[in-house]
Amino acid sequence: MIELTNPAVSLTDFALAIECAVFTLLLVRRPASDPLLRGWFVTFFASIAAASLLGGTMHGFFEYSASPVRTILWTGTLLAILLTSFAAWSIAAILQLDARASLWARCFAAAQLVVLSLVVLFVTREFLVAIVAYLPATIFLVTSLSLAYRRRRSPSLAWGVAGLVLVFVGAAVQQLGVTVHPVYLDHNTMYHVIQGIALWMIYRAAQWIVTAQPIVWRTHDIQT
Repeated sequence: MIELTNPAVSLTDFALAIECAVFTLLLVRRPASDPLLRGWFVTFFASIAAASLLGGTMHGFFEYSASPVRTILWTGTLLAILLTSFAAWSIAAILQLDARASLWARCFAAAQLVVLSLVVLFVTREFLVAIVAYLPATIFLVTSLSLAYRRRRSPSLAWGVAGLVLVFVGAAVQQLGVTVHPVYLDHNTMYHVIQGIALWMIYRAAQWIVTAQPIVWRTHDIQT
């Protein structure tokens, strides 16, 4: 019988992977008035699914292992998080900036992805690298969605803003080491639970954004 090293953390990671995989498939199958943003939201949720699957496997089977498999799994987890931040930058840029500024923002995000990927592969695999990537990206995305809400007043956009704020709450819980139960609900497990709720809220915004008529870009609203 296979026993998980850290069952609560790994199982909640696997739950996140399933949740985001479902969101990804639903968005792929959903007719879109904005295929560009649908593609980036698909990348956003798919990369989180990959990070959660890899992280759950590492925590569940290689938590205290010296095997190179552990290094591979953790490296893959960090790279997937970097891709999530790239998607967040791209979504926010397309929603809020004009074509030229959006292109520059996405070029910056792509350069960050390359540089930090090299850091993960050849310098350090500390989780700080992931924080450096996703913190500014998440701030930019919550700002962009907040401004989109001011323009459209859609409840779905409000759900997205609230979900992103909840992501910060979850990250704070994790970094502060807030623990309800040392085995079943430690700081990492609590982070996963909070993140699962937050991602559902963000998905509610995503499914509205990709089908909204007219599209939600600020430049479109200015022109019309």
